[in-house]
This record gives sequence, C-alpha cells and structure tokens, in this order.
Amino acid sequence: MIIIHVMGGLGNQLYHYALYEKFKFIGKDVKLDLYAYKEAAGAEQEWRSLELEWLDLPQYEVCTADERELFMDSSMKLADRIRRKLTGRRDKTVREKADYMPEIFAMDDVYLYGFWGCELYYKDIIPLLQEKIRFPKSSNPRNQEFIDAIRHENAVSIHIRRKDYLTVADGKRYMGICTDAYYTNAINYISERIENPVFYIFSDDTIYAKEHYDKENMHVVDWNTGRESLHDMELMSHCRHNICANSTFSIWGARLNKNPDKIMIRPLHNDNYETSDVETVCENWPGWILIDAMGSIC
Repeated sequence: MIIIHVMGGLGNQLYHYALYEKFKFIGKDVKLDLYAYKEAAGAEQEWRSLELEWLDLPQYEVCTADERELFMDSSMKLADRIRRKLTGRRDKTVREKADYMPEIFAMDDVYLYGFWGCELYYKDIIPLLQEKIRFPKSSNPRNQEFIDAIRHENAVSIHIRRKDYLTVADGKRYMGICTDAYYTNAINYISERIENPVFYIFSDDTIYAKEHYDKENMHVVDWNTGRESLHDMELMSHCRHNICANSTFSIWGARLNKNPDKIMIRPLHNDNYETSDVETVCENWPGWILIDAMGSIC
C-alpha cells in the first residue's frame, strides 16, 4: 500500500489527490493521510482547511491512524519504544528530494511526504483528472454568468498573487519571481498568437490589479472571496488560455482547462530556492511556455 501525506492549500491538496489517482491508474493500493487537517494539534488545521472536501470529488480512501502508525513506526507502546532505542526506527517514509522522482511508482509499502508538483507525474492522466475534479455549484450567479459570457471570447486568465508573497515569512522564497517583465511578455506572447484576446485578472490584491491592468480588454474578477475563492480556479479553467503566477492555484486552473489548443504560461521558477537548471525545468513541464523574471521565453 502507498500512503500520501496531504498538506498545504487547495493547489497542493490537488497534487496529492492527483498522485493518488495516478497510483490507482497504475494499479496500486493507495490512501491519503489527512492527519494534518483532522488530528494534528496546532498544525495545518489552524490556518488551512481541507478544501478537497469542498470539491465534488469521487470518494477517495483515507488511511487509518493504525496504518499511519505502522508506516511511520510511531507507536508509543512501551515495547515499540524500547525496540526503537535498541534497533532503530522502521520508518517507511519517502521524502521528496527532487523535482521529479519517477522511482516512486515502482515502490510499495511507503509513506510519501512532499508536494509532487512536477507535470510529468500526471501528464498521462490529465483528461482523467479533468473529469474527476469538479467544482460545487456556486451560490453567486456571477460565476455562471462569467462562464456563459466568455464562451465566444478568446478569454485569457492572468493570476497575480501578492499578499502572502509580500510578507517577511514568504517573501524570501516567493518574491521577485512574477515580475512586471514576466507579465508583460506573457501578455505579448498571447497577443501575438490569438486574435482579440480578453484578459481576466484574478488576484488576492484587486486594488493593485485594477490600478495596473486597466486597459479596455482587461477585467478584474473580484467577487469570489473566502470559501468561494475556489471558484476563481474554476473560472480560470474555463478561459481558453492561462497566464499563471508561481502558485499551484493557477497552475491547476490551467491544467483543468479542456481547450485542446490552450496556451499555458508559468514562471520559469516557482520559488527562489529551486536548484534545477533551465533545461531540466523545461523537460519537466512539457506543454507549458516558461518565462523567466527578465521576460525571456525559456
């Protein structure tokens, strides 16, 4: 059996769900571990919600506390504690150590801990994921009106994530990636290839977005907040093309886009601590256009 640790926000949770579906696709026995949201005191659940529960997903299997304890060798029984001191821990955890680790698909009886964000993990099951990952009906009629209105447009989503990326905690890791040059050249790339593009801007800083993207063919989507924010991902998926931030949220918005001729653009790097060279990143993200902070297409 494979157990996958689930953590992070909606975008990261979808990576874990997608990896779950990939293991099922290749015939493996697999379960998700929701400990971080259901049982861990003072952990993810204090500032993150299990947003997978908000989606209309097929039923997925969840590991039990006993199964987690067995795989992580975390039993607090006296005999197990003594045995660990004498012979060491029998921990079956496999931690993510590289952008792409295809060897995990040959493993059995392991506990997978990581984010598993590489496109290569899921490329062969994207149509399956597009069918299985469904959004609940929105209580706001503006979302359906948006979907209906863009059916005959060359709609392009632009995701701008700012607020948490500007804090001291996140700034070192995520600042300086999605520059003005990145967005300018991404918009130019789209505009040179499709007729009459209409850009829809999704952002956690709508005041900034309205000030900086005020052209006639640009519109800021500002009505989905709180729990309804997941519908921004849904709306992104209904656009014909996608310009993403260094955010799993908009990456999934683009990935769930069913347009066979879509153009998907993402930053070359997702964070400032990545060590992969340009060639490796491009190989790991087939089908995507990658643009660096200087605006160069890689």
